[in-house]
Formats: sequence, structure tokens, C-alpha cells
Amino acid sequence: LFFLYATYRHWSQRSRTQIEYRQSVFKGDTDNSFVDLKKSDLPGYAILDTAKGSITVELFKDNFPEVVDQFLDLCHKGHFNGMLFRHVIKHYVIQAGDSDKLEAAEDWTLKGKHYSQLDTSLKHEAFMLGTSKKKRDNGAFELFITTAPIPDLNEKLIVFGKVVKGEDSVQEIEEVDTDDHYRPKSSIAIRSVTLKQSV
Repeated sequence: LFFLYATYRHWSQRSRTQIEYRQSVFKGDTDNSFVDLKKSDLPGYAILDTAKGSITVELFKDNFPEVVDQFLDLCHKGHFNGMLFRHVIKHYVIQAGDSDKLEAAEDWTLKGKHYSQLDTSLKHEAFMLGTSKKKRDNGAFELFITTAPIPDLNEKLIVFGKVVKGEDSVQEIEEVDTDDHYRPKSSIAIRSVTLKQSV
């Protein structure tokens, strides 16, 4: 019984510390050493369990800390559990989210056919994880995983991660049958998300 209580105290204090860290960041805390220390305690990887297999993503905590922080917070709340992949554009991108609007994603396909040379910088590689640059709230945080280089990706998305394992699962998702609006004919969902410090 004492062991269980001690374990509870440990995790309770750790959770409280992470919450305090989030608050200090959003309040504009300028103590960089404090922020860096707490940032190192945050998970660096997310494992998406899908109907087609697991997808392990490395999170870019230093590039877009506020976006990663929001993503981690939503993971803790179970926001992505059961979230459907709404659109699948073969050899381009797969999109998961609560919104059924395709928006600019369909336009990417048309543009991509006209590029003879692709930018090979980090943000334009395949298997990058991003979210829309539009205003995000808890009901509109969409996930995009690219399946090919996208020249104007940095104009479309905030890239905050990269698939480091499970590329075959991503490719299985993009092989599903879709309708004329790139919507999968059979439902594919993110079952759960597991956060880890390392893999």
C-alpha cells in the first residue's frame, strides 16, 4: 500500500510540474534554462496505433514548442482516440481530423503534377507530420502525414514531426480505395496515441 501511495505521489508531482511548465511558456516566461530543463522532460515520440498498424513519430519540440505542447495535451485528453482519416491522396498526403472539408489538400495534387523539380529540404520530405496553419482549437487540430515530397509544404502546414517507424503502415493507409473526393470508402481510425521519451 505504501508503495502504491509513493508511486501516486511521484506521478502527481511530475504531472503538476509539466502543467506548471506549460503555463510558464504561454505566459512568456523568459527563463530559458528553466524552459529547456522542463522541455527535456516532455515526451519526444508519439506512437499512433491505427487499423493498418503503428506509426511512430519523432516530435520537433524545439522547432514549434507551442504546437507540440498542444498536441501532447490533446493526446493526454484522448482527443485523437477514434479520430478518422478523412482524406487520402495517394502519393501525396493522408489527413486525419474531425473536419470533413478537404480545403487546400486537393489543390496540392494538381500543383504537384506540374513541378519538374522538388525542393529536398527537410520540410519537403515524405513522411512528415504537420497540422494546418489556420487557427487551431481543440476541435480543429488536424493531422497530416505526407507520403511524397511537397514543394510548398511549409506554406500549407506547420511541420512538427517526422515518421521514424511505421512508414509501411502509412503506405497501407494511402492504398485504400477512395471516392472522387479522396474520402476512404471504409473507415480507418487512430485507435490511440502512446507518448514516450524515447524509442
